[in-house]
Amino acid sequence: MTGLWNDFNDAQSNTNLIPKGTLAKVRLTIRPGGFDDPSQGWTGGYATRGATGAVYLNGEFTVLEGPYARRKIFTLIGLHSPKGPDWANMGRSLVRGMLNSARGISDKDTSPEAQAARRINGFADLDGLEFVARIDIGSDAMGEDKNAIRAAVTPDHRDYAQVMGTAGHGYQPPAQPALQQAAAPQPTAPAAPGRPAWAQ
Repeated sequence: MTGLWNDFNDAQSNTNLIPKGTLAKVRLTIRPGGFDDPSQGWTGGYATRGATGAVYLNGEFTVLEGPYARRKIFTLIGLHSPKGPDWANMGRSLVRGMLNSARGISDKDTSPEAQAARRINGFADLDGLEFVARIDIGSDAMGEDKNAIRAAVTPDHRDYAQVMGTAGHGYQPPAQPALQQAAAPQPTAPAAPGRPAWAQ
């Protein structure tokens, strides 16, 4: 007789995955890697440089609402790879989507306001950004399945307003006093004392 605790053929290795294609409102936290290259605009200690020479933002995305609330998804946002421009281009595309999603801008909008909303003063502007993500499934360093975020959902998507919780609310540019505050010197994040083994 086979039972649950003597036949493990039907046991799943990772039952904790959020289904591929799930849309969720998430908040990005950048785990500082202490690598700066001011000539590239990488300041504040946010970027991480791996042993292969690849540079990335170490992203921790926390699901804010719904059945997967408080779940964390770890995804690297590519800034540079010695192997060529593809990884950096994917990273730039993801950040553009995140800004469009967070700020309620259609990807097709080329107005001066939309273009200004897609600009950042530095990676600190991305730290804490809330947007709608399309959750994907990728592989970790051991080849195991893990959730990943490779795309953001913009207001063009029919479910955007419902997931973002902004039905009827468009992007509001910051008021002028907030822009004047931004001129004050920004404290830089301390460099991370250690680096996880997989990032060495």
